[in-house]
Amino acid sequence: MKLKDEFIKFFVSKGHKQIPSAPIVPENDNTVLFNTAGMQPLIPYLKGQKHPLGNRLTDYQKCLRTDDLEEVGDATHHTFFEMLGNWSLGDYFKKESIAWSFEFLTEVLNIPVERLAVSVFAGNEIIGKDEESAEIWKSLGIPDARIAYLGEEDNWWPNMKLLGPCGTDTEIFYWRSDEKAPVEYDPNDDRWVEIWNNVFMEYNHTEEGFTPLAHKNVDTGMGVERVTAILEGVNDNYLSSLFKNYIKLIEDYAGKSYNDSEYTASMRIIVDHIRAAVIIVGENSGVKPSNTDQGYIVRRLIRRAIRHENKLGIDINSDFLRTLIDSIIDDYREYYPELNENRFKIVETIESEKTKFNRTLEKGLKEFNKICTSYESKIPGEVAFHLYDTYGFPIELTTELALERGLSVDEEGFNQKFKAHQELSRAGAEAKFKSGLAGTGEVETRYHTATHLLNAALKIVLNDCNIHQMGSNITTERMRFDFNFDRKLTDDEKQKLEDLINEWIEADYTVTKEEMDKEKAVESGAEAMFIDKYPDVVTVYQIGDVSREICTGPHVKHTGELHHFKIKKEEASGAGVRRIKAILN
Repeated sequence: MKLKDEFIKFFVSKGHKQIPSAPIVPENDNTVLFNTAGMQPLIPYLKGQKHPLGNRLTDYQKCLRTDDLEEVGDATHHTFFEMLGNWSLGDYFKKESIAWSFEFLTEVLNIPVERLAVSVFAGNEIIGKDEESAEIWKSLGIPDARIAYLGEEDNWWPNMKLLGPCGTDTEIFYWRSDEKAPVEYDPNDDRWVEIWNNVFMEYNHTEEGFTPLAHKNVDTGMGVERVTAILEGVNDNYLSSLFKNYIKLIEDYAGKSYNDSEYTASMRIIVDHIRAAVIIVGENSGVKPSNTDQGYIVRRLIRRAIRHENKLGIDINSDFLRTLIDSIIDDYREYYPELNENRFKIVETIESEKTKFNRTLEKGLKEFNKICTSYESKIPGEVAFHLYDTYGFPIELTTELALERGLSVDEEGFNQKFKAHQELSRAGAEAKFKSGLAGTGEVETRYHTATHLLNAALKIVLNDCNIHQMGSNITTERMRFDFNFDRKLTDDEKQKLEDLINEWIEADYTVTKEEMDKEKAVESGAEAMFIDKYPDVVTVYQIGDVSREICTGPHVKHTGELHHFKIKKEEASGAGVRRIKAILN
């Protein structure tokens, strides 16, 4: 059984429309580096914007989270994962959502009710106890002892402090153990594993407090990796059908067994990190290893995987990495065809980073040798962290190398520095997620419209109707726009671009939108980046008579709101791709 296919089929039978997975790298959204949940690409619609396909939606979404990167290596953690979701945008609510979740689990997946438990919101001084959800669960056959009333840390989304749409949720748990499930659900027993979360957005949190939303929404999420392992009866995600062929490949090349606890974590890390890197690099967003933003994460994933290849003794000159990449692409190409289309780029990018890292590893070893001459007995924690942060040396490697020289490492000091680093990273992630929930601001909206004008102007100034957007990134300070072109722009061409766009801005063209079938939109001349990623019904934005594009918005009402367009830089972004950075004054 293909879990993704069964999930989509079930919710389509309940009146939902399937929407394609959004790219893992958000389009025109600077608030997050990656899509971290199925709901993230739908934030504008959860906040009230009308979706072209209606108010019942379902999909499988590519997601990536790195706040628990160091946890990868155990049986359940992953960086890249797939999230199954279904949404109600002001349509059905708790009764239907809970009943359909229960039906899918027990009748489609054939999970015994005896292995299920749930939690609901216990209530606080602001919002009352969620008796409604509890009663629905009871009516479906979940006994009182299997229903836990928990606080806001567990059953409120996103949390009581963030502003914006929010509400209670109910989480569904599965008893993952060979032992008989206990009569009562204990939230502190790790054998109860969360498999599905149904969020009921019924409040808007403002500075003044919590007020009911005019349109209540449902947002649910189920992890493919975790549920697949459950259905196949394994307590280790990496022993499920999603991963076991990759593990076998590593065993063959390393000549070591996954069952040997000395090597298990390394094999999991290699599989997880290379799979994530393949998905990110395989998109058309142009992300490649670098020292900033998404590129930094890709670099870190690849290098961490290479470290563990070395630890397992895999020959760096073998075709192991290429074989693993090809296997991953072949497994996911049915759902994400861009991976097969970009196969060469994926292999070339990851292999190139491997080569670079091996040189970095050599530099790190030289640095370590210098460090050893400065300390007689113990390497300080901050020095060990420097080796980790700069050269990618895990504490285990530093400790092992130190031991060979008769030295020890202040691991407690390292852990303190590492913990501070993690807390800083998490704080940054929370801030980015918060700003994502807050929505796109006025400045970002202006820049978004400016990308459409630049796209249109490039075709005219460069006299090439085949020029198209290859990617973009917007912040409150500037816009970045990638397009296909094989040479550097002249100063005269850049000036003509500025003049034409500012002419359109001064003309104060009206920006209009309409919804139509995707094929009709394309026939009407509407342009789109990665057309296959859009649903069958799309929104088309028209800017006067100069631009017509398929887009999800947001946009200004009139071009005059953009004030003045100025190009700050034009440079190469990749083979056959140029990049323009511009500002609006």
